[in-house]
Amino acid sequence: MIPVILAGGKGERFWPVSRKHRPKQFLSLDGSGESLLQSTANRLLAVAGGWENLWVITASHLAAGIREQLPHLPEGNLLVESEGRDTAPAVAWATLEVAKRHGDEAVVGFFPADHWIGDLDKFCQTLNAAADLAVNQQAIATLGISPTYPSTGYGYIEQGEAVGTFKDVPGYAVARFTEKPDQATAETFLSSGRFSWNSGMFIFQAGVALKELERYVPEIIEALRSKGPDCYPTLPKISIDYALMEKTDRAYVLPVTFVWDDLGDWNAIERLHKAEGAANVELADHVGRDTTGAVVYNTNPDEVIVTIGLEDVVVVRDGNATLVVNKHRTQEIKQVLAVLKGDPKYAGLL
Repeated sequence: MIPVILAGGKGERFWPVSRKHRPKQFLSLDGSGESLLQSTANRLLAVAGGWENLWVITASHLAAGIREQLPHLPEGNLLVESEGRDTAPAVAWATLEVAKRHGDEAVVGFFPADHWIGDLDKFCQTLNAAADLAVNQQAIATLGISPTYPSTGYGYIEQGEAVGTFKDVPGYAVARFTEKPDQATAETFLSSGRFSWNSGMFIFQAGVALKELERYVPEIIEALRSKGPDCYPTLPKISIDYALMEKTDRAYVLPVTFVWDDLGDWNAIERLHKAEGAANVELADHVGRDTTGAVVYNTNPDEVIVTIGLEDVVVVRDGNATLVVNKHRTQEIKQVLAVLKGDPKYAGLL
C-alpha cells in the first residue's frame, strides 16, 4: 500500500495551542512524546514498507514543519499545495502523482494526520483487509468506526448489501453517507447496528479512483493533468465526501473495531487522559477548589492555574492567550477565531 497523509488541516478547535504555523497535527496530545503527525507516519510505515512509499500532502506554510517533524520523508514524496482547496483536490493530485510513479493498479490509502489510534496490530490488519476489498471489488473502500455511543459529532455511513469477508473483516456496499445527526437520530443509528462513524480514511486502486473522479469532478482532474498544481487557485473547494464518496457506486465500507478518536476538540483530551475516580483532567500545574469535570492544560510548566467553583469547563493557557470555555460549547471556538481574525490587533494570536 502507498499511504498518503493528509496534513493540511488547521485544528482550530484546539486553539490556542493549535495555531497557524503549529496546527494540531504538530502537537503531542496523547502523552507519547510524538506529535500526532509523527505517530500517524510511524503507524503507516508498517504497511508502507519504508519511507520511500509514504507520502504527505500539506499546505505551503506547513511544509517546513513537515520536513522538520519527518526528516526521513523523501522530498519527492511531499506534495505542497499553494492554497487549501479541501480534500477532493488533495486526493486527486496525490493519486495522480502516485499513479505516475507506481501505476494505476497501485493501492493507495488516505489518512488524516491528526487522528489517534490505539491498536496498531488491528489497524494494520484492517488496512490489509481494505486493500483486499479494493482490489477484489474495484472498490473505493472507507473505514467505518463501529460506534460506541450516539455521537452527534461525526458523520455516519449506512451499511448496505454484504459483499464478503476480507481477511476476517466483513465488507458492505455503502447505502448512504449522512451528515452529523441530532441526538435522537444518532440514537436510532446506534440501535440499528447498520451505521458506522465516518473516519475519513479511504483505500483504493489509483486507476479506479481516477476514473471515478473523472466521472464526477472532471474539472479537477482535467485541470491537474493539464497544468499540475499551478491550477490550484482555480479548483473548486470541495471535500472528497461531497465530490466523490456520496456519488460513486463503488463505495464500500469496512466496519472496524480498533480504538479510534479523531481528536476533534478539547473534550478529546478528557477521553484520552481521564483517570478513573479523578475529578478533573490536569495537564498543567492546577490547584482547584470545588472544581469538577474540568480539563486544564498549560504549555508552561512554570505557571499555575487556580480554579474555584467551576464545573465542566476547559481551561487552556498558551503563551499570550488563555481559553476558558464550557465543555459543551467547544465547537464554538472556530466562531470566536473568526472574530479574532477580523481585528488586526489579534493577528499574533492566530
